[in-house]
Amino acid sequence: MPRSRNVALAVFVLMVPLWSSGCRKAPAEEFTLSDAIRALPGELQVAARTELREHCGSFSAPKLLGNDEISVEHLRAGQAVYQQQCAQCHGTTGDGNGPVGGFLYPRPRDYRKGIFKFTSTRYGSKPLRDDLVRTVRQGVAGTAMPSFKLLPQEQLDAVIDYVLVLTHRGELEEQIAAVADADGELAPEIVDDDLVPLILSRWAEARESIITPVTPEPEFTTERALLGRTAFLEKGCSKCHGDDGRAQTAEDPTKEDAWGNITRPADLTSGMLRGGRTPTDIYRRIHGGINGTAMPAFDQSLKDEPDTVWNMVAYVLYVTDRRRDGESPAPGYLRPYLPPTNDKP
Repeated sequence: MPRSRNVALAVFVLMVPLWSSGCRKAPAEEFTLSDAIRALPGELQVAARTELREHCGSFSAPKLLGNDEISVEHLRAGQAVYQQQCAQCHGTTGDGNGPVGGFLYPRPRDYRKGIFKFTSTRYGSKPLRDDLVRTVRQGVAGTAMPSFKLLPQEQLDAVIDYVLVLTHRGELEEQIAAVADADGELAPEIVDDDLVPLILSRWAEARESIITPVTPEPEFTTERALLGRTAFLEKGCSKCHGDDGRAQTAEDPTKEDAWGNITRPADLTSGMLRGGRTPTDIYRRIHGGINGTAMPAFDQSLKDEPDTVWNMVAYVLYVTDRRRDGESPAPGYLRPYLPPTNDKP
């Protein structure tokens, strides 16, 4: 057989699956159940599915937990934006397992635990809606999360509400799985009277947990930055971030986060502060910590030293701008699986 006919035959064979699949209707999207729900006995799985559908709707007709005023049409509009712009990384269910999620570091957020890193609220609290808006608008520096500042306000509002659908659904799913596994049954009244109010109350309480600086923002002088460096070393920051902020330490500083991913402390000299670069952003990261990570809150340990927080802010601003000011410290490690170094920074 001539070579040209061989090539043509090969192309035909390769195209047949594509043609045949194009003749079939694409499978409908559905939310993926968590491993904890799938581990339940069959009848409990059915009960869990029923409760999740009752309170959170389905993929084709989503519902925002505890809020019947937001229409399905509004949420479907948010879903359309999400599926086009977000699902590739965050996944259809919001579990962070989109088609490209496994190739990214840091991993895309898994919304199902209701834990968000960069908030204006105290450690352990839920974010404000404005926190989610800010993240979508600004993106997250140093990650694959881009800025969507050009997204029209109507679409932004819709996709934020849809993200809330996914996170509330995940939280309810986790609570349902725990109760069903412990009790061997799932009474609808438990879900209605206990689990749903528990989740909603935590989100409502976030409005009372906003971090407000104890003292006014000062002028950031060299003297204040030097005081901040002393506090940075004395208060334990250097144990993870290194003596000069590059996250290079004698011991391996990698930790497992709340989502089960291995992470490395930020290289502060990179200039990419994921939680924001304003003094107030940095103040909140120090005062309130970063949810789901090993970065603790210093609100209690520094409650009698309010100026120390601002001094540390001044130092972080200094080390973050070192390269912009013409200094060129070698960067720290970019990925958590690279080995630590015993070399002094």
